[in-house]
Amino acid sequence: MRLKRILTGVIGFPIIALLLIYGNKYILDALFSLAALISTYELFNTLKISKWSIRCLGYIAAILICFIHLLPIKALTIIALMFIPTSIVFLFLNIIITSMEVKTKDIFSAFFGICYIVGFIVFLPLIYAQTNGKILIWYLLFAAWGTDTFAYAIGIRFGKHKFSKISPKKSIEGCIGGTIGSVIIAVIFTYVIKKYVNIDFSYIYIIMVALVLSILSQIGDLSASTIKREMDVKDYGNLLPGHGGMLDRIDSLIFIAPFAYLLLILL
Repeated sequence: MRLKRILTGVIGFPIIALLLIYGNKYILDALFSLAALISTYELFNTLKISKWSIRCLGYIAAILICFIHLLPIKALTIIALMFIPTSIVFLFLNIIITSMEVKTKDIFSAFFGICYIVGFIVFLPLIYAQTNGKILIWYLLFAAWGTDTFAYAIGIRFGKHKFSKISPKKSIEGCIGGTIGSVIIAVIFTYVIKKYVNIDFSYIYIIMVALVLSILSQIGDLSASTIKREMDVKDYGNLLPGHGGMLDRIDSLIFIAPFAYLLLILL
């Protein structure tokens, strides 16, 4: 399992890096939309949402991310404002039309899934499209995947005190080490871009942002784990060997996206 996890990372990370470096906002919109679509599918399966008419609403929401930089801002604003009330009407219509064959818990689960997956992922293309977005997006990766990598490595070597019953393998030492490691990577990255790209980011602000995002990423990881534990599943899927499903790999990344957007645009 550990070998599969390493191999997936070794193969997958360079591909993601090349897309982030050489892609454009339209390519990344499609990539994020695909990630949202797969993650929504995995979450709906985990939550046992079987009604196709409910599931398709989540898939449509995920696909709409593709058009975030193709449609006029006025049209996007109207769509964003009306999507939530329209979705609620549509979901309740499923109960009414099926004479309560569809249960309220089904539509609550579906609505939660859409807000959790699509509502959070949509901030990733928004960050990428910002000025210096190709640089800013790396701070999210360092916060999410850097924290996870350091927490895993340090936890295996030095982990003595269990952190939470939600995820028994996590240790306090690993959590602390993961945060410290991600902050160090963010500082080193900032030094490099200040020297070679001539972008003047404040080290103090970067440290604060990295610290906040690292902590939030661990909350995001545990939050996703609570769903799996309650639904009695090990992973959301098996798309990525050694990692589970798409949502298993990006749960912490999407969790910090809205907060990263708020914090990073202040740069």
